[in-house]
Amino acid sequence: MKIVVCIKQVPATDNATIDPVTKRLVREGLQSILNPFDLYAVEEAINLRERFNGEVIALSMGPQKAVDSLREAIAIGADRAVLLSDRAFGGSDTWATSYALFKAIEKIGKTDAKGAVDMVICGKQAVDGDTAQVGPGIAAHFGWQQATYVTNIRTFNKGCIEVERMNENGSDICQLRLPAVITVVKGINTPRVPTLKGVLAANASIVPVWKPDDIGADLDKIGLDPSPTRVVKTQPPPPRPGETQRIQGEPPVCAQQLIASLRQRALVE
Repeated sequence: MKIVVCIKQVPATDNATIDPVTKRLVREGLQSILNPFDLYAVEEAINLRERFNGEVIALSMGPQKAVDSLREAIAIGADRAVLLSDRAFGGSDTWATSYALFKAIEKIGKTDAKGAVDMVICGKQAVDGDTAQVGPGIAAHFGWQQATYVTNIRTFNKGCIEVERMNENGSDICQLRLPAVITVVKGINTPRVPTLKGVLAANASIVPVWKPDDIGADLDKIGLDPSPTRVVKTQPPPPRPGETQRIQGEPPVCAQQLIASLRQRALVE
């Protein structure tokens, strides 16, 4: 089984600012970390490799310093990593990003002697954008089946996997024909920590850097200008009211007062 895990390097702070002109996140001068949700994706890929053999490849698109997060993935247990990095990728929205990752995964599957990619695993979302669109976008570019918000991989046999996924009302049990794309939530596993052996292997590993030409990407589908979406305005969410109301008395009375207060605020019917 060959698994590609798509990861992202994100700012290690909740105080990042937005450039008022470009409306893009200002990353210069910020410490960066591996997107926390992607740790669970890496761990789940390693678990599958340990159960069914195969290879785990970490893939990221970003600036050159994103290689640090790829090395972290190797230290945790990924077999190797690939970085997409070039000015032409800069400013890509989620559609253009998923296209670039799709082309890279396609290359990994076509040019690797170990065969095609069986599965792509992503964290459910990146904490800097919170769109949760890149994983499904990769599946759309491939035309592969997908399952989002996966909480458990139940079975794997005969080219299919059965997964449990969250939905608005509880959960679904889905069977996917491989190759497929899944995005995972943090409850799916407990990520392991890097071992000394893993850190040494990560430091010694060579992470190739691919540019658009290396993956056969259409320049009219990557970067800021070809991206079909734009951030036109950003603003912080309204502050939460700081008023606290204390209800005292017997439980039935308190319950009635609480319901009346919520109804008055149109929070319940």
